Amino acid sequence: MNIDGKLTAKKLREQLAVEVSALKLSHGLAPSLTVIVVGDDPASQIYVKNKVKQTQEVGMISNEIKLPATTSELELLEQLEQLNNDNSVHGVLVQLPLPKHIDESVIISAINPNKDVDGFHALNSGRLFNGEPGALVPCTPQGCIILAKQHLGNDLSGKHAVVIGRSNIVGKPVAILLLQENCTVTIAHSKTINLAEVCQQADILVAAVGIAKFVKAEWVKEGATVIDVGINRIINHEGKVRLVGDVDYDEVVDKCGAITPVPGGVGPMTIACLLKNTLIAAKHSMEN
Repeated sequence: MNIDGKLTAKKLREQLAVEVSALKLSHGLAPSLTVIVVGDDPASQIYVKNKVKQTQEVGMISNEIKLPATTSELELLEQLEQLNNDNSVHGVLVQLPLPKHIDESVIISAINPNKDVDGFHALNSGRLFNGEPGALVPCTPQGCIILAKQHLGNDLSGKHAVVIGRSNIVGKPVAILLLQENCTVTIAHSKTINLAEVCQQADILVAAVGIAKFVKAEWVKEGATVIDVGINRIINHEGKVRLVGDVDYDEVVDKCGAITPVPGGVGPMTIACLLKNTLIAAKHSMEN
């Protein structure tokens, strides 16, 4: 069974559109998201185009700042300072990856945590880790939890969740969110011994390793819920580029209880959750 990320994201955007409209009526406030793109990475261009389109569709204000690949770290930091101090901007996002001469960690740290709609700032990571209210949570992990609940229902208590991957963007935050849902959580990674055996214990298996078709059917427990975060480009036998996940979908689909396909699974949820964070940031701005 496929878990339909496109449909789930569409429903979330429709709900957000209603909330945005209500915020405009009650407070005259339109949530505003500014995306900064440095350079001309083709994948980033497509992704940002989708972000801008969907931001506008839910009634938010969308701004895009395009900077040349030669932009210095200092110039980017100056641009961020302007946005941090602009009360009309509620969400700020710097599209990654950045050119090699710019330190991503320096840039992420320079974003106002209350406008950090990607949820990558250390303050938001700390709030998430401590279970404090007000954290802007990374978008892809949020989407993973929503999609798991699509199949399993809202109560994930007692489920054994195995997360393959320990990145700050997906692996660690999705593990914390699963803990908050009262799952028993195992974080696996490249140094895990007997990885296949660890995965076989999972009621919920989250694959976020960035290796095409890494997870095989024998790794998956019968009836497990599989959340595939990977987006890998491979060349098929016809010489065409094809998107596949970290899970060998064709092998796993008949064994698991439900799986997110690639494309059409986690990807659409990431942008929808970005819009959700922008709305949260806009509401927080009224309290400050």
